[in-house]
Amino acid sequence: MNLRQIEVFRAVMTTGSTTNAARLLHVSQPGVSRLIRHFELQLGVALFERRNGRLVATPEAHTLHAEVEKVYRGMHHVQDVAAHLRFGDHATLRVLASANAALQLVPRTTARLLERFAQSKVFFETLPTREIVKLLVAEEADVAISSAPLDHPVLDVREIGRWRVLCAMPKQHPLAASQPLDLAAALRQRLVVYSPEAPQSRLIDHWLDQHGIAPQVGVEVRSGYAACAMAATGAGIAFVDDLSARAHRSEELALMEVPGAPSFAIYSVSNVNRPLSQLGQNFLSLAAEELAVLQAPQFTGAAVD
Repeated sequence: MNLRQIEVFRAVMTTGSTTNAARLLHVSQPGVSRLIRHFELQLGVALFERRNGRLVATPEAHTLHAEVEKVYRGMHHVQDVAAHLRFGDHATLRVLASANAALQLVPRTTARLLERFAQSKVFFETLPTREIVKLLVAEEADVAISSAPLDHPVLDVREIGRWRVLCAMPKQHPLAASQPLDLAAALRQRLVVYSPEAPQSRLIDHWLDQHGIAPQVGVEVRSGYAACAMAATGAGIAFVDDLSARAHRSEELALMEVPGAPSFAIYSVSNVNRPLSQLGQNFLSLAAEELAVLQAPQFTGAAVD
């Protein structure tokens, strides 16, 4: 096995065909096919099945591809370190965030950070919480902002603020005129709920379960922003985190305070084995400041102006 074989194999897995892989690598399609066949003979396992003129990856191919991707992620990490060494104080920061923190909090924090450190560079990615944990543990990211708790022995998890639950519905909905919100009546409406991938899913679902009302599920979404979009159209009533709600700003959407609704922590997360740089420490300080600004009182009565 050599690097060229791995490169061609990855290209075929990524693009789905030898023709597309050849275009990606700027080589001939027959050359890619020959190399793949030789690679399979060398390994002693079939990596692809030929069905009606197309390649279908075998389970063995998927297993190998997962390991190859780990190598490529490691190479990218080495490239990041090399760039930092080359440019000296032109520091880089790799930031991850859960979906709702990515809407306003992280972009606003990043803008302020780059005002202060103009020659620095931020790499930013929104990921599910399980992927955030994986990359931080592998030291492939520096810091994350998460609206759900993360648990791993090597993670330093610190609360930097809190988010609370709001109720989202169309402005013309009868319950939008009630002050305060009739929570029991809202829970009996058709609801927008969250899939397990959503960071706020477990927290909001557990809170709703405590009310003992079986939900009438209309739509399942993966983010609070999508829940707001669905609620604005009348697809269902949604209970959303205030970070997503404040970012949506739809003229058709009413956002209601929920009597007795709990608040939940927003966390900064880093790896205890990789102390944060000055850039990372400044990022977290600014994130706490921006969170306070975003959550400054914007409510009049029961609904957002």
